[in-house]
Amino acid sequence: MLKQQAVILLVDDDIAHRTMLKVNLVKEGFMVVELGDGDEVLPFLTANHVDLLLLDLKMTRMDGITTLSTMLQAGYTIPVIVLTAFSSVESAVLAMKRGAFDYITKPVDIEELKLAISRALNFRVLSVENEALKTRLDEKFGFDNIIGSSPAMQEMFATLSMVAPSDGTVLITGESGTGKELIANALHHKSQRKNGPFIKLNCAALHENLLESELFGHEAGSFTGASSRRKGRFELAHRGTLFLDEIGDMSPATQAKVLRVLQDGTFERVGGTETITVDVRLVAATHKNLRAMIDTGEFRQDLFFRLSVVPIHLPPLRERAIDIPELSRHFLNRYSKKNRKDIKGFHPEVFSLLMQYEWPGNIRELENTIERAVILCMGEQITPHELPPQFFSDATIPQRTLDGRSEFTLRDLEREAIKATLSQTGNNKSLTAKKLGIARQTLLNKIKEFGLE
Repeated sequence: MLKQQAVILLVDDDIAHRTMLKVNLVKEGFMVVELGDGDEVLPFLTANHVDLLLLDLKMTRMDGITTLSTMLQAGYTIPVIVLTAFSSVESAVLAMKRGAFDYITKPVDIEELKLAISRALNFRVLSVENEALKTRLDEKFGFDNIIGSSPAMQEMFATLSMVAPSDGTVLITGESGTGKELIANALHHKSQRKNGPFIKLNCAALHENLLESELFGHEAGSFTGASSRRKGRFELAHRGTLFLDEIGDMSPATQAKVLRVLQDGTFERVGGTETITVDVRLVAATHKNLRAMIDTGEFRQDLFFRLSVVPIHLPPLRERAIDIPELSRHFLNRYSKKNRKDIKGFHPEVFSLLMQYEWPGNIRELENTIERAVILCMGEQITPHELPPQFFSDATIPQRTLDGRSEFTLRDLEREAIKATLSQTGNNKSLTAKKLGIARQTLLNKIKEFGLE
């Protein structure tokens, strides 16, 4: 925080001392506001912005400790530096236990005070940024960010709200692309562990030997290439949440070691003998049928029961078609901003086609479809022309004949869109550019490029 931007509230009933401090702080570029006693602080904070409080401990009407306590009770988290006589250091220590940032003994060394102020203001900036980050994380990973008004999703939201605050192990099942990682994120950020680490690992992405090392860590020399000790994901997730995606791809040997961690919270690193204890909440996910894998001996039944304390099933998109318009608008807004386009919405026929489609790739496929449509769209509305071929039977493919050809390129589409819009607007370039969502100069360049002059 720049000094010129910082507002310091100086509270001291000694006018001469207060004036001396103000003169020195103003010289440093700070804005300094003076108050004569502690009982004036709370009314002032209610109506004014303050970045830092310099607070004398010994005052006539309300001492510094009481002032500090009333501030904290009122919810103020402004950093406070207390000023105290050398003989009252114990009181200053008590003030720090009550929430003060630092203390300075009298007579005040101005250089020491400037250093303390700098540290306090930096702390203030970090605190504000941290709160803003937490807010953004809550918005990004909270349940409100998970879109769905279908009965299946509403039932899932009810389960999530009950499960998130607990430490229960959760097993999320569902087809690929249904949003299992998004649910895991939301569970962590709505839990009591949200200030702890959230560690992720895709079990299908690694060979069995590498997976064991990633999960539990390894000691130096435990295998070729292990030049130093390395912590595993369980250690890194201590006092937080570990999300194991595609746990159905884990080998039976590794399953047994994960089961032990779930039972007693202990394990050894690969190549090590030291037993490590961790406090971790486990959230697992899979697109496989674990019950069927139990019958074939591919998955341990005891691990399955440990994992599925709270089972959550994500329905495929084809079973929640009612959510497709809302999801589509969400992705349209995201990718219109990303691609700097002003696309207002969808042609009604588009929703009809989207809701009839089977969506084998689920929400991930829908997102990719909308992103593609945004990139191809030259107007203010997504039309069936921007959808990929799999959405149409031979009889329903929109006719887009270009100069008698049955095949065309993206360049052809762009030329025809400009040509058609110019015709609609009576060759009005400004209106055409607005309808296509592009700059007028870009339109003029395209007209020249395509020979449409």
